[in-house]
Amino acid sequence: MTLHKLGKDPESKDGGSPTIYLDDATDTYLVQGFKVTDAERRQLMDIPDHEDVIELPRRMVQFFLEVKGADGPVI
Repeated sequence: MTLHKLGKDPESKDGGSPTIYLDDATDTYLVQGFKVTDAERRQLMDIPDHEDVIELPRRMVQFFLEVKGADGPVI
């Protein structure tokens, strides 16, 4: 398995979250972000027990390959 870091939020403090990765073995994205703990917002979503919700700033969408139109991972 190889993870490719596609992008880190350029506005994050101290180089922290959020970050988007591509796992080329499973062809899936891994997203590190801020866990949504606000009960009111969580109630608006149907979240199975084996899943959770994270929050990303809109500016992070630029790091997904389909949005950028790239053919492969950004290394």
